[in-house]
Amino acid sequence: MKKLFRLALFLALACVVVRGVAHVWARGRILPAAQAQADAAIVFGAGVRNGNPTPMLYDRVAAAVDLYKQGRVKTLVMSGDASMGATYGEPAVMKRTAMQMGVPERAIILDNAGFSTYDTCYQTRQTLHVKKPILITQNFHLDRALMTCALLGVNATGYSADLREYRGVWWNYLREVPATVNAVIETLITRPTPGPFQREGRMTTSNQLLANS
Repeated sequence: MKKLFRLALFLALACVVVRGVAHVWARGRILPAAQAQADAAIVFGAGVRNGNPTPMLYDRVAAAVDLYKQGRVKTLVMSGDASMGATYGEPAVMKRTAMQMGVPERAIILDNAGFSTYDTCYQTRQTLHVKKPILITQNFHLDRALMTCALLGVNATGYSADLREYRGVWWNYLREVPATVNAVIETLITRPTPGPFQREGRMTTSNQLLANS
């Protein structure tokens, strides 16, 4: 029992160390709006309820739209889980929300296979070929997202979407500890291949849209 306890304690400490290193490293890559400039903004999904974005997801879209309106980015990539269909899936809801905020459809790309942070970062490089994206998500998630992109060869910066206080956010910070360790395993060891990139409607291909931005 003592050996098992020591092993469990060692693994727990290792997880905390990995998370701490990711946090310290990522802080220097999170930019204020005045310094943000990128080929495209990658907006991570964060849940849909009754066809509407959760508060976290709404703020991620709002932060990306703010950068778009400032001319900091010209393309928004809405990446999330589209398993709920073309109307209620995360990317579709994100797109609709951005358009309601004034972003034209031609400036939006949907990544319907962004089932995880790893999937989104992987496809940013392998499918979208975005060399210097800016990642839009809340602070608790930016560390892992930036680290995952970096380990996959994507030179990303981050922009915080913390626009309010979020209920139960402590759980997200706690969850990031094992999630960050899992991200290291995925990027350095297992390297799973996500599902195919998908787009809908009359949008041009990702390469054409990004080339015109």
